[in-house]
Amino acid sequence: MINELQEMVSKYPAIGFWQSYFRLRRNGFVWNHKKVYRVYTALHLNILAFINEVWSIDFMSDSLWNGRKFRLLNIVDDFNRQMLAMEADISLPALGVIRVLEYLKEFRGLPKMIRVDNGPEFISLALEEWCRKNSINLTFIQPGKPMQNGYVERCN
Repeated sequence: MINELQEMVSKYPAIGFWQSYFRLRRNGFVWNHKKVYRVYTALHLNILAFINEVWSIDFMSDSLWNGRKFRLLNIVDDFNRQMLAMEADISLPALGVIRVLEYLKEFRGLPKMIRVDNGPEFISLALEEWCRKNSINLTFIQPGKPMQNGYVERCN
């Protein structure tokens, strides 16, 4: 079971503990989640190795005193939980996300993987092509499971 867990996490680095556990259960392993979690943490599968390995991106929205809405784009490096960017605007479409990522590219470099939810800005073809052009793996969390993107959700 340990070899299967290590192989799964190396093949799918973004799935995290719970998805690893459920995939192992579907493959016939009978260990409960507590034992799998002990093995998962003992193998240090839950720890990122360096900066720019995984970034998490999410939006927040609020309204001003006059009722006008605005949005915040938050970008966090999962390795050290550093806030890389917080962009505020009335409208932040996919091209706005790409503009912020291009800015970060200039002084920080780009990550190997970006974890996002299934918002319309993130499922756009423009962002998908930009990530492909820059050799970035764009990973989506499951719908309705914001804790799969926990670092940026905690920031929010």
